[in-house]
Amino acid sequence: MKEIAEICGVSRGTVDRALNGRGRVNAETAEKIRKTARELGYEPNPAGKALSARKKRPVIGIVLSSEDNPFFDDVLKGMEEAAAEYKIYGVQIEYHTMKGYDTEKQLATLKEIAGKVQALIINPIDDPAIATQLDKMIDSGVFVVTVNNDIQGTRRHCYVGSDYYNGGITACALMEALLGKEANIALILGSRKVQGHRLRLEGFKARMEKVPGFHLSATLENNDDDICAFEKTKELLAEHPEINAISILAAGVYGTCRAIMQLPEEKRPLVISFDTIPTTVEMLKTGLIKATIYQHPYRQGFSAVNKAFEYLVHGHVPEKELCIMKNEIKLFENL
Repeated sequence: MKEIAEICGVSRGTVDRALNGRGRVNAETAEKIRKTARELGYEPNPAGKALSARKKRPVIGIVLSSEDNPFFDDVLKGMEEAAAEYKIYGVQIEYHTMKGYDTEKQLATLKEIAGKVQALIINPIDDPAIATQLDKMIDSGVFVVTVNNDIQGTRRHCYVGSDYYNGGITACALMEALLGKEANIALILGSRKVQGHRLRLEGFKARMEKVPGFHLSATLENNDDDICAFEKTKELLAEHPEINAISILAAGVYGTCRAIMQLPEEKRPLVISFDTIPTTVEMLKTGLIKATIYQHPYRQGFSAVNKAFEYLVHGHVPEKELCIMKNEIKLFENL
């Protein structure tokens, strides 16, 4: 570091700030320092990094709408295993969970932890009030990663999750492959408050334009809740007996399937879902769900924590704004 400082004509403190993301350094000077470091083959001392981080005890706040939504079990598992790997660095993880998509509740959580965290990983509700609060936190120096769902109108540093629009397109194409060119379809999503759910809906509808015989009979929201999904699906099937295909675009899969199981087998619609939680696997095994689309929840959780860690400890800003997990079609036979 002394050699880099001498070559660049700056202090060792400036070199430290430029290479480790601490404090402000003129952009041109910082790039000159990083370029010189690369040319000299400079590598930070991992033990020194660990010691420095432990002194700071950086905190990563995690805010998820994960309660009663088993999809997030694997997301949380990925987060916890990533956190265990970084324990030597003294990085602390604080979890804040909630059920459903209550904007005021999520906003209150963000205001509560503002000033107490150096990084934030959030499964955000897509609302202007949430976006405004996130930008306030970013302005105060908080590194923000959105996970599993993104949000409009913020300067968040990166998004880790699936391509929801492509997921909707994939679900529709899969339905065409399984049913042919004629279908009366119901689309079930969690909440229009969630950007990803809207994008899946938009993707499905866009792909439907290529299949003139596909008719959208109904769309409903279940707030990612199995009880709500059961009740609303039961009403839906009574009102629309013509429905012969259902695409469940978010959670609440088991509740929807329980309602379908009340119909005689010959009248049950074909079902396509997302994710591979245990109850969905059970429905795949019985044949009620024909296929599901997997979005790598464990990798989402692990990668989100990894990006926060890399920023807090090494000062590395993600090279890509979007870290997209590929949508994969799963049958019971290839789970």
